[in-house]
Amino acid sequence: MAKFGTYIQEAYDELVHKVSWPSWDELQQTTVIVLVSLALITLLIFGMDIAADKVLTLIYGLLH
Repeated sequence: MAKFGTYIQEAYDELVHKVSWPSWDELQQTTVIVLVSLALITLLIFGMDIAADKVLTLIYGLLH
């Protein structure tokens, strides 16, 4: 049980004294970058889904 206590103490020490936390401005900038990237990737996948649907509908239509 002492090892677990030591682990918690060392983890806390590392988070408080050794981790370099971003500033508020850096956090906002990276959040915007992530959200814009997410939107673009979502639109790309949505477009690929629509294109695949159209192609498969065309193929199935030709086979029947």
